[in-house]
Amino acid sequence: MTKIVYDIIQHDGGWAFRLGQTISETFPTHEAALRAARRVAVEQQRPGQTTGITWEDGNGRWHEEVVEGEDRPEVEIRDKG
Repeated sequence: MTKIVYDIIQHDGGWAFRLGQTISETFPTHEAALRAARRVAVEQQRPGQTTGITWEDGNGRWHEEVVEGEDRPEVEIRDKG
């Protein structure tokens, strides 16, 4: 099972959550960023339909694969705020 980790961080005069190098929009408060990260985490874990996806890896190569709707990642939120 894949595990993804969202970090709550200070960003651009407010707070945001980050996954790898991707940063969310800026929220005015720590609590607002934490609520948003929790909402996204729930969505990440919700089962869906089996479907084909296309994604780009870290080397700029594109891949196509079929993803099972029940194959959802484990999600962690690290809150250092």
